[in-house]
Amino acid sequence: TKKGNEWYFGMKMHIGVDDELGLVHSLTGTPANVHDITEAEKLLHGKEERVRGDSGYRGIEKRVEHAERDAEWQVAMTPGKRKQLEAGSAAEQHEKAKASVRAKVEHPFFYVKRMFGYSKVRYRGIKKNLERIHVLLGFTNLMIGDRYILV
Repeated sequence: TKKGNEWYFGMKMHIGVDDELGLVHSLTGTPANVHDITEAEKLLHGKEERVRGDSGYRGIEKRVEHAERDAEWQVAMTPGKRKQLEAGSAAEQHEKAKASVRAKVEHPFFYVKRMFGYSKVRYRGIKKNLERIHVLLGFTNLMIGDRYILV
C-alpha cells in the first residue's frame, strides 16, 4: 500500500468468528491492498443466521456471491454518519449494540498481536506468514475456549 510517498508491504488477515463463543472458525490472508469485502465469502461457512461487519462491508448483501445466502446482514454505519446521530436515540443505541457484538472479532487480534507478539509479518511471502497465523489462532482458540471448559 502507499501512504503519501511511502510504500508499505504487508498483509491482512481476515477472520470469521463465532458470535457466541468468540472462537475463530475461518481465516484468509491477503496482500494489504485487497479490500475486506472481497474475502467475505471465504469467511462465511453457510449456516449463518446473522452476519455482522464493520462499515467496510457496506453493500455486501447486494453482491452476486451472497444472493443465495439467507442471513440477516448487520453492517455498521460509517463513523461520519454515526457522529451525526443524536445521543441516546434508537438508531444510536442500535449501532452501539451492533458494535458490542462485533467487538468479539477484535479479541483474537489482541491475542495474536499482544499476547503472542505478532504485530508485524516476519517472513517474505503470504504463505509462510499465514501458516504462522494459523498456529497462533489455534492457540488463541485454546485460550479463549479455556473459559468454557468445565473443570
